[in-house]
Amino acid sequence: MQNSEAIALSAALLAVAGELTQRIHDGVVARGFEGVRPAHGFAFARLAPGGATVTDLAVHLGVTKQAASQLVDEIVRKGYAERRPHPDDARARLVVLTELGWACTRAAEEAAADAVRAWSDVLGEGEVRALYGQLVRIAPYRPIKPAW
Repeated sequence: MQNSEAIALSAALLAVAGELTQRIHDGVVARGFEGVRPAHGFAFARLAPGGATVTDLAVHLGVTKQAASQLVDEIVRKGYAERRPHPDDARARLVVLTELGWACTRAAEEAAADAVRAWSDVLGEGEVRALYGQLVRIAPYRPIKPAW
């Protein structure tokens, strides 16, 4: 692959990722969730399995503990998460999604499904499944970090 083709492919993938992020965000807002940003969704993805500490969240997002702490303060203030005592570490606090946070996460899942269905309208379902298979083969196995 020529350098110019590699750059074009890179730009296309980044454009798709940016559009997908925007469509999910727009879908969440259209479903009635206000005051959220795409970065919140990346945090919710880490909090969803069973909560996380601020340190865990900082590692997941690729930011400082201070930045993660500010994000947690924001989503707690907006009612999407809450702090609880950590079950294994008395010094730590566990940040978990509230019912509102879970509802927002479900709205994001619905919006993502809508966006991918739109790809099927263009490419066909078989091609979308093939695309998924190819991307999984080359995708790194680490958290997806937001563009700050």
